[in-house]
Amino acid sequence: MTDFEVASILISLTAGLAYFNARVLRLPSAIGLMATALVGSLIVLGLDALDVTDVAPRVSALLDHVNLSYALLHGMLGLLLFAGALHVDLGDLRAYRLPITVLALGGTALSTAIVGVVSYFVLGAMGLELSLVHCLLFGALISPTDPIAVLGILKAAKAPKSLEVTITGESLFNDGVGVVFFLAIYGVAAGDEVTAGSILRLFVQEAIGGALFGMALGYVGYRLLKSIDQYSVEILITLAIVLGGYVAAENLHVSAPIAAVAAGLLIGNQGRAFAMSDTTRDHLDTFWELIDEILNAVLFLLIGLEVVRLQLGLELLVASAVMIPLVLFARWSSVAIPLAALPKFRGQARGAVTLLTWGGLRGGISVALALSLPSGPERNVILVITYSIVVFSILIQGTTLGRLTRRFATEAPSSALGVPGGGVDSTVR
Repeated sequence: MTDFEVASILISLTAGLAYFNARVLRLPSAIGLMATALVGSLIVLGLDALDVTDVAPRVSALLDHVNLSYALLHGMLGLLLFAGALHVDLGDLRAYRLPITVLALGGTALSTAIVGVVSYFVLGAMGLELSLVHCLLFGALISPTDPIAVLGILKAAKAPKSLEVTITGESLFNDGVGVVFFLAIYGVAAGDEVTAGSILRLFVQEAIGGALFGMALGYVGYRLLKSIDQYSVEILITLAIVLGGYVAAENLHVSAPIAAVAAGLLIGNQGRAFAMSDTTRDHLDTFWELIDEILNAVLFLLIGLEVVRLQLGLELLVASAVMIPLVLFARWSSVAIPLAALPKFRGQARGAVTLLTWGGLRGGISVALALSLPSGPERNVILVITYSIVVFSILIQGTTLGRLTRRFATEAPSSALGVPGGGVDSTVR
């Protein structure tokens, strides 16, 4: 099967399922696509088990050709993060910079530790004995949150601005932070000599280096955009910044996801305000919105299809059911504890911790990192549990977040998360 044939099949499947969702299910795009792909995959597995069809091996071969882990981590992720960052207001990020930083760094680290330690004891008690290092790897890959599905839901539900900005900012940055933690723990699992100093050096190199490299890329792009007024060339420049910059960042061993976010923020703010005509802005927004929608659709289709390759079993399904509430508890702890530790942020907007917990959806980055693990029994355990958590996150949390948001969306302007300038409701849920 050629690359062109694979791409044609994926686009055709995505278009068909997207149409079915738009006409029949009418769910948010990402949720509807994943749900239909998942149900279709389960039907295929059932028919194959009854010897009615022989489709599952062909779907598995298609997924092998695509290699979801590589495609996302070394291609799609940069485009998705740049597209997301392009529409984030730097002024909003500055206003909520402390909760965003605390959640993206401290929250991700705390969640990784809680999930790792708890899963070590819980899975061990269930007979699934993973080493502590593998459990921490699981904690690192399941902790980053995914902004793809949740943002549209929050906007439709007229979520408080503080919540929308905080979840957006946290999700944009904790993908890169989670990958850094994952790489550090993976080094331990591979037998490399890892010390506190080497982890700190890795974090500085990857995270801070990625941010600086992304800002440099964004500035170069800004100067190029300012020097011309031809929207087709300007869009091509932004595409080159993302793709070329992502490859360059990986070769420089700095965080390519964080670089993509930094470049997107600079282009989306400085570039949009001072380097683009109205015509260019309109075309640029349309182009990147389409890129975002198409890639998200393909990504969630692939996640839904991935179930045909999982080695499922009753023991793993029970373990997954047990781990879902434990991971939610870790998410709640990683939100409530860091924010409560800061006196300025102890007074929260009504329901903020609940919404940040339930709105921390897991997505493609978690599945991709799980798929990147080397073959072995530990990989299958981690992959099945990760996949189950992602499915629950998107289908259950994603479909109920809107109602939960409307229930709690009663904050006064500028009051949430301790931002100066407004009163604060002290209720923390």
